[in-house]
Amino acid sequence: MLALENAKIAVIGLGYVGLPLAVEFSKKFDVFGFDVNRARVDELQAGTDSTLEVTNEELVNAERLTYTCSLQDLKPCNVYIVTVPTPIDKYKQPDLRPLIKASEMLGGIIGAGDVIIYESTVYPGATEEDCIPVVERVSGLAFNKDFFAGYSPERINPGDKEHRVTNILKVTSGSTPEVADFVDALYAKIIKAGTHKANSIRVAEAAKVIENTQRDVNIALINELSVIFNKLNIDTLEVLEAAGTKWNFLPFRPGLVGGHCIGVDPYYLTHKAQAAGYHPEMILAGRRLNDGMGKYVVSQLVKRMVKERIHVEGAKVLVMGLTFKENCPDLRNTKVVDIINELKDYNIDVDVVDPWCSAEEAVKEYGLELVTEHKCDYYDAVILAVGHDDFKKMGGQGIRKLGKSAHVLYDLKYVLPKQEVDMRL
Repeated sequence: MLALENAKIAVIGLGYVGLPLAVEFSKKFDVFGFDVNRARVDELQAGTDSTLEVTNEELVNAERLTYTCSLQDLKPCNVYIVTVPTPIDKYKQPDLRPLIKASEMLGGIIGAGDVIIYESTVYPGATEEDCIPVVERVSGLAFNKDFFAGYSPERINPGDKEHRVTNILKVTSGSTPEVADFVDALYAKIIKAGTHKANSIRVAEAAKVIENTQRDVNIALINELSVIFNKLNIDTLEVLEAAGTKWNFLPFRPGLVGGHCIGVDPYYLTHKAQAAGYHPEMILAGRRLNDGMGKYVVSQLVKRMVKERIHVEGAKVLVMGLTFKENCPDLRNTKVVDIINELKDYNIDVDVVDPWCSAEEAVKEYGLELVTEHKCDYYDAVILAVGHDDFKKMGGQGIRKLGKSAHVLYDLKYVLPKQEVDMRL
């Protein structure tokens, strides 16, 4: 078994998960950070992180971290940590292509005694049933004889400066008891919050996928309650604040459920459940409800516009925020796009503003041209879709100036006090 002090680490994928991990491990080990995106490697070599997960100072101080696009540079390594995305396709089925591609690449360079650790979110069994056979086929090596595997699910929360990789408790696992001990000890070198060694890789995989499934189902319940309370003309937030005075009430809020985790992970679990012959009902019901919130928001806005005698077709609406969460540049699986597309179905002219996200990424991912200047006295409706601090600083008066004398201000994120808006989710 590989000795911990001899570990030379390669991190495969330098996004929101991989880069912070590589930086932390480089404080203890020699680390190579690999990414297929040349532009990403170039910016990191220049000391800049466009995801804003790592500061320029941290990048400069990571002296034992080398960035590369060349697989050959990784050959001296003996521990490979895979942090590539695991999205869903247009049919809401798991898309393992990035993970399979990474496994194929590693199969071409690993040697005897090496350890591959997967961090990407998957369904239970994916590591040993889908990934490892690819490594075996390409490398010609035998699993748990010539090379070994571990699984330690990522728990990164993009944009969160409080909960970072070192102070989030880490679940670990390995393909043999000895490998499990090695993986756990490896992460314990950098994780100040401690580790939890799971009994098997499948247990660790399942633990990760239900973390976000649980949140998804809880948010779906609150979204449904919001729909009910709107019909009853009761303010949802006031109800939640009142209920929240009980010590064990869970403080969830209604809203759009996007991003790379909560809006995606449940589909990995339901896929595996269906493959095992069970049709999950609660999880998929929650997914349907959360996926339908964009359409619901627009239907409520249109009804209010009609009530205010604002002509809907051809109306000008400003959507404030495009990223999937506040104070973060991450556009992955943002559900604000659902609102924008639904507005366009009503032949509404939509402008989108977001000071956090890349204008180039917005065009590349969604074909959306962001506006950069606020047009005063211009919009028939304004939707506060993301709770960026930039919008909070504008305040109700500042945001109201963007609308015409007769307009609707719809606050989805409780950015403003109730008395300053026309509608809240």
